[in-house]
Amino acid sequence: MTTDSAFTKASSVSQRSPGLWDGSIAPGWDILGNTNGGYVLALLGNAMRNETGRQDPLSITAHFLAPTRPGLVEIRTEVLKQGRTASTVAATAFAEDKPLVSALGSFGEVVQGAQSLVSLAGPPDLPPVEECFSLFRAPETPDSVPFPPAFMGKVDLRLHPQDAGFAEGKPSGQPQMRSWFQLPGSESIDSLALLLAADALPPTTFNSGLPVAWTPTLELTVHVRAIPVPGWLRIDAQTRFISDGRLEVDALIWDEADHLVAQSRQLQLLPLEAQ
Repeated sequence: MTTDSAFTKASSVSQRSPGLWDGSIAPGWDILGNTNGGYVLALLGNAMRNETGRQDPLSITAHFLAPTRPGLVEIRTEVLKQGRTASTVAATAFAEDKPLVSALGSFGEVVQGAQSLVSLAGPPDLPPVEECFSLFRAPETPDSVPFPPAFMGKVDLRLHPQDAGFAEGKPSGQPQMRSWFQLPGSESIDSLALLLAADALPPTTFNSGLPVAWTPTLELTVHVRAIPVPGWLRIDAQTRFISDGRLEVDALIWDEADHLVAQSRQLQLLPLEAQ
C-alpha cells in the first residue's frame, strides 16, 4: 500500500519570522471536500512545538472556525508560558487573513512505553488485522467516487467487522467505531501523528441509524500519554449522548504493547439531515 503524500511532508511548516509560520493544507486529506480536523491540528501542532522548542503536545485543544480547503496557510503563534517541564502556546491558522482553526496547547517531552500506576480500561478487543474491514481508497480512484472519501487513501484503517455494517446500509445500532490504525508505508507514528489518529475514524453516528453524512467538529482535545511502540494502533471511539444537534466522541488509543498512548474528546454537530 502506498500514499502520494506522506503525513510528515503534508504536516511540515517553515518559519517566516518569530511567531509566524507558513504551511500548506495538502490535497487529498479531505472528507467530501472538508479537510480532516486531526490533520489540520497536526499542522498547527508542528508550528506550536517548533515555536516552543518542545517536542511533544501533552494536551492540545482546537476550535474549528471555518471549513478548511487545500492551499497555503499562515500560522500565527504566541508562547504564553515557558516552564521547566512544559510550555503553553496559542496558534491560529489563517487563509487570506480568514481564521480557520485556533488552538491552545501545552508542550513537553513524552516517552515511549510509559508505565501506568492506575489503569481501569484496556484496548478494544479487535479481530486480527486481516479479518477487519479496510477503508483504504487508492490514490488513482476518481474524485467523483464519494466513498471511501479521499482521506482514506492517507491512512490505513481496519474497522471491527461489527462496526463496518454502515458501509452496506446495515449500521450496528451502537454509536461506536473500533479500528486498527497505521500510516501507509509503515511511516512511524510520533506525537503529531497521534493527533491525526484521534480524528481518523468514521463518525460514530454512522452506526446509530442517523444519516451517513459529514459531521463537522466544533472542538477537539487530545491528550498524548506516550509515544507508541512500532506497529499498529488500536482505537476505540464511542458516543454516549446525542442531543440538541450535538454529540461527543470519546476515543482511547493504544499501541501494540497495550500502552495507552492518547485519548481525545471532540464535540461534533449532527448532519442537518438528522436534525
